[in-house]
Amino acid sequence: MPKAVELLRQGRDEELWQMCCGFLSLNTEQFMDVQKRLLMEQIDLLSCSSLGKRLLRGTKPRNVDEFRQLVPLTTYADYCPELVEKREDTLPAKPATWVHTSGRSGDYPCKWVPISPSYAKEMSTILEGIGILSGCKDWGDVSAVRERSKVIYTVAPRPYMSGAMAYMMLEQTTAVCHPPLVEAEGLPFDERIRLGFEYALSHGMDYFFGLSLILVAVGNRFTQSAKKIDLLPLLRDPGALTRLARGKLGSRLERRPMLPRDLWKLRGIICSGLDSGVYKERIKQLWGRYPLDIYASTEGGVVATQTWDYDSMTFIPSLNFLEFIPEKEYFKEQLDHSYRPGTVLLDEVEPGENYELVTTSLHGGALVRYRVGDMIRITSLRNENLGINLPQMAFERRADGLLDFVVIRLTEKIIWQAIENAGISYEDWTAYKKPGEPVLNLLIEPNGGRHMSESEVEMAVYEQLLRGDNDSYSTSQAHDDLADMIKFQVKVTLLPRGAFASYTAQRLAEGADIAHLKPAHINPSEKVLSLLTARPTVVPEVRVSEKERVPA
Repeated sequence: MPKAVELLRQGRDEELWQMCCGFLSLNTEQFMDVQKRLLMEQIDLLSCSSLGKRLLRGTKPRNVDEFRQLVPLTTYADYCPELVEKREDTLPAKPATWVHTSGRSGDYPCKWVPISPSYAKEMSTILEGIGILSGCKDWGDVSAVRERSKVIYTVAPRPYMSGAMAYMMLEQTTAVCHPPLVEAEGLPFDERIRLGFEYALSHGMDYFFGLSLILVAVGNRFTQSAKKIDLLPLLRDPGALTRLARGKLGSRLERRPMLPRDLWKLRGIICSGLDSGVYKERIKQLWGRYPLDIYASTEGGVVATQTWDYDSMTFIPSLNFLEFIPEKEYFKEQLDHSYRPGTVLLDEVEPGENYELVTTSLHGGALVRYRVGDMIRITSLRNENLGINLPQMAFERRADGLLDFVVIRLTEKIIWQAIENAGISYEDWTAYKKPGEPVLNLLIEPNGGRHMSESEVEMAVYEQLLRGDNDSYSTSQAHDDLADMIKFQVKVTLLPRGAFASYTAQRLAEGADIAHLKPAHINPSEKVLSLLTARPTVVPEVRVSEKERVPA
């Protein structure tokens, strides 16, 4: 199969579109045909590997129904120790590379996931298609694509998936990354940004790819620093001087600070992140066009993408076999942990319903019926505006009690340990994250001990969360840089004494089941928050317990 750049050079635009974006022309039945064919090929590979045999429980399913009946759902714990130790001899295919997530629990510091050569090749085609979609205006439009497009490197480096994607992208194109990928990976985040924008000032910029939160942070920082730009060093660089002068003039005519969009007319913006919808309008304001949002993960690669209406996302059939746990099945499991939730396939989903996503890696990948931990919503069964005859989705929330701040991922266990290690004496607590805010909101009801103010509790918990030996946070340079960019914070509200007891009493009076008498520690509902906070306005100071404090 020719590479995308070869088709572009030869003017074979229709073939380029079909190779990279052809999945958009499928209907649901055709989508499922692709899924089933690739799954059976994957089962053949799994059945020949020791890890695969263990996951398949010694069986070799003959069809999709048998696969779903015989093979249990999995979490990352089911892949230990093989993936944590990167034992390649156990895998269905020898990896081309390994990627990992940031850590999230004390069980393992990060999740290592192998990427097979076939998977990487298919991903490179999908990524080229996403680049096309980020700049197209209609079906078959590849007019925005250039052979040597200029891309600024703003993502976390390998072995994070975003850095691996940058290399996969170059398998299909001759795009120019600045700074160059190898050089960029060895630089602190701020230095990468500085060098990238120095180049962009002189030579231009065509595409911007990164986490939505980082896109906004970079844009805001640019706006704040634009007033301090010294023109003298640019006198020897006519390209940069002309671009900057034009940008300053345009912003002054509109009587506003200079924005990135004053300097560059981007062909496409590609972003990902759990809060992408929140930042959509801000990115448009800063950068001059809407970002194309993709739904991606370390474990599943690119699962779905927006198209040129920048609305709901369309699933991709060729990287993962997709299953969906209906929300009612998920809730049954929460009440009875022995319950095995059922799944549906894409041709069985219903509009307006929420589902927990389950993926099986194709093309020699290692993950089988893997629970990603995300809850998605099916917005419709087709995109009426664009004539895409496939179910459409949007990210709804985390389904596994995880608070994801891009560079720090917090579970109930991690937050609880931080509170304990800070030496805070308390009755109970609950925590949540508001969409679009890099803030851990923590509500604590104090109980005896030495007095501490809300700001002191915030600092104590913050320090514990970011301790070097806490697996929720990596001390790598990449994470240090990104954490600084997003300005992660802890905001504490001290509840009055008796807040949780009053909540329990009210729930008892309402006839609630015993399992629902205590608020969830992670992501309580709006009703729970209102009940906890609807108390006398006098807020006590929290006290430090008498036990010895753990040094920060």
